[in-house]
Amino acid sequence: MSITILGIESSCDDTGAAVIRDGKLLSNVTASQKVHENYGGVVPELASRAHQQNIVPVVSTALKEAGVSKEELSAVCVTLGPGLMGSLLVGVSFAKGLAASLGIPLIEANHLQGHVMANQLTQALEYPFLCLLVSGGNSQILRVDAYNKMTILGQTIDDAAGEAMDKCSKVMGFGYPGGPIIDKLARKGNPDAYTFAKPNVKNLDYSFSGLKTSFLYFLRDELKKDALFVEHHKEDLAASLEKTIVDILMKKLKLAVKQTGIRHVALSGGVSANTALRQAFLNQEKAGNWKVYIPPFSFTTDNAAMIAITGYYKYLDKDFCPLDKPAYSKVGIKPV
Repeated sequence: MSITILGIESSCDDTGAAVIRDGKLLSNVTASQKVHENYGGVVPELASRAHQQNIVPVVSTALKEAGVSKEELSAVCVTLGPGLMGSLLVGVSFAKGLAASLGIPLIEANHLQGHVMANQLTQALEYPFLCLLVSGGNSQILRVDAYNKMTILGQTIDDAAGEAMDKCSKVMGFGYPGGPIIDKLARKGNPDAYTFAKPNVKNLDYSFSGLKTSFLYFLRDELKKDALFVEHHKEDLAASLEKTIVDILMKKLKLAVKQTGIRHVALSGGVSANTALRQAFLNQEKAGNWKVYIPPFSFTTDNAAMIAITGYYKYLDKDFCPLDKPAYSKVGIKPV
């Protein structure tokens, strides 16, 4: 009998629904919210309101595109956290109601675990592997021994890589989200034009707050001399900032490979869409150092396909979730 999983994702500002049958993706629908661009970041109240408007049409479209009726579903898998509580509650409440009405199991997914499992959508993962999980809110190095056994080897002690890009972009007046803007500008710039601070943190942990401060002070000093400095040098600024962040990420990841001896390495999270970071991974594989797993661009940002594939493997293990289990906002990717 076929196993058909509906995945629902609403942890931040994207409402997503996807259908997977027997491990094969049938549909993946996402409704993004443009309203936050005017505020330089996600406004939680506006995000939750938009989710309420989007959740029904997004799920309906996902089922229609998959050619699946709700009565054919084996289970509903939903992001239980971490994320914005108001946003999470929309998806979680809908998923619980749908599962209860159909009399099928509810499965919980950790949003960050889903990002790691996004690689499974297009390629077979060989365990164990290391994973660099980088997004607007998280920067972690994980040892992954199975889909449900992930151990944090290192993580940011303050800001995340994606957050650093977003805030530096905002300081330069480029807008939000900053990651794609920085990436596009950097393709035309000189990555060695400027040098910024690379905080020295013990073990395999990261820090990006010092980089942001260094970048801010550099701009302040240059703008005193030339009010149009950013406009005249935006490509070089973006390229130098991007190179600094990628260098910081890769230095600790290379150390993790050396310490563990694990040479299968995956990339995941929203920042995994960054061109320079993806190239750094490919360079390691080309040099014969690593076997790398890099998700397609469509699975780098928040999406429900990664939640559905997580739910599929949890269903195989009968790892179901009680209907009264609450959503959570602040917990990271715990050892699972």
